[in-house]
Amino acid sequence: MREIDRLTTEQFGIPSLVLMENAAAATARVIVATLSGEISEKSVLILCGRGNNGGDGAATARLLAHAGANINTILFGKVEQTRDDARTNFDALASLAADQDSGVTGNVRFFECATDEDSRKISASLFTDSPDVIVDALFGTGLTRPLAGVHEEVVNRVNRLRNSASTDTLVVSIDIPSGLNSDTAQLIGEAVRADITITMTAPKFANVLAPASNYNGKLIVADIGSPGELIEQAKSILFLTEEADARRWLIETRYTPDSYKNTHGHAVIVAGSRGFTGAAALCANAAMRAGAGLVTVATPASAQPLVATQVMPEVMTTALAETDRGAVSDEAINYFSKFIDRADVIAIGPGLSAEDERTRKFVRAAVEERSTAAVIDADGLNSLSPWPEELSGSQDFPIVLTPHPGEMLRLMGTSDRSALDDRVTAAREFAKKHSVLLLLKGTRSLIAAPDGRVFINPTGNAGLGTAGAGDTLTGIITGFLAQASAYRPARGNARVNALETVIAALYVSGLAGDWAAREHGMRSMVASDIRERLSAVISLLDPRGERP
Repeated sequence: MREIDRLTTEQFGIPSLVLMENAAAATARVIVATLSGEISEKSVLILCGRGNNGGDGAATARLLAHAGANINTILFGKVEQTRDDARTNFDALASLAADQDSGVTGNVRFFECATDEDSRKISASLFTDSPDVIVDALFGTGLTRPLAGVHEEVVNRVNRLRNSASTDTLVVSIDIPSGLNSDTAQLIGEAVRADITITMTAPKFANVLAPASNYNGKLIVADIGSPGELIEQAKSILFLTEEADARRWLIETRYTPDSYKNTHGHAVIVAGSRGFTGAAALCANAAMRAGAGLVTVATPASAQPLVATQVMPEVMTTALAETDRGAVSDEAINYFSKFIDRADVIAIGPGLSAEDERTRKFVRAAVEERSTAAVIDADGLNSLSPWPEELSGSQDFPIVLTPHPGEMLRLMGTSDRSALDDRVTAAREFAKKHSVLLLLKGTRSLIAAPDGRVFINPTGNAGLGTAGAGDTLTGIITGFLAQASAYRPARGNARVNALETVIAALYVSGLAGDWAAREHGMRSMVASDIRERLSAVISLLDPRGERP
């Protein structure tokens, strides 16, 4: 980001002071909008360090004062200790506070702190009034060491006030919550727990990767004027999925006037076993609701009658040969291989059971002999753990793996949880080595591609940890892949990219989960609530495409 800022000034002639002013303007706009435009007479406490992040805070103070807010700004240091653009903005704020006839609507007070003791006294007195808004501009992207001393104390004070049941103080961080190291997902010490973080130009690791991302609150990426081509030239291999990514996929796969069930794809789902039929139903119903034209559940013969009563009437079932414990047997492989000649995608795993060697043999053979894309989840993953070195996906017949952390460790052949301390690297290396699309579930689920790119999904919430949510996600991915893989006359035989499809499916599924949580609360939402919000979410993202 420092390089992009430098090149913005050197190559495009945009002064760095303008970038700082734009950052402040973006911050002020978010605060005003969050307060529904009612900024006049609101009390705002702005905490500033001596660097550029503090300069952003000083400029924000000036803009909010002109908007009518009552501003108290604390500089943890002296103005003469600041430099360059930050110094310019602190000088401007000091002049504004000193000029009683400035014409500013709001009241402006500016405090310099020569010593830590001054910082403690001044901040303690201003926190007592429980401000409506606290702006955190203490430390930006350059922090690499844990907070200590007065800075740690004031951050703890911010967090206590934010968490107090007796106040509604809004905490806003500029660029990154103070106390986080922007280049890592790991916590390095105490940090501000923000309600909103406005980061400039592009997200940083700690904005989007847990556990650090849990401190950001709602993340807003602000355009402050850096040309997009500079961001492209940075050649990042880590990306944050946006709403536009899901919308683009929905537009590419829109129903046309002459489309019908076969052009929307046939998904075959191998799922369920005796006593574990619910997972099969959740997965199949989600695939149907996600837009697949045809969905068939292939399940052990003894489980078929119950599965048939649990799925939507639109979902078909077929029986597979089974073990004496009611799980799929390898004796079913010949029938299954012929059956999937009519499929555009297969999914294997929900409720399958991986206890019997014959079931594991079936899964291995089904994946090896397929001529479609394959989504593997749950016991499908367990049947293939550790992942066979000789088994890999391809561009024509991609393999999508959807493990949670425990399943991921088994795929890697280890029980050492530290192997996932760096989730991005672990997922990236696995996807590259085995040429698969790897969706690693968890807080901020991510998708790793065989070319080394990793995409972080921002949608979803803790309520998605409910039973059956993983089966539902597998169904949504499978339904989307069915549509992406099916032949559509209007497109010739062109297929929609599998990576883009999985990215869109994860985003849409998480957003449906967010809607379910808003309606039911995270505690009470269940997996079927996610499925039932799909139609509303898809219509929101592509209203034109969903209208007949």
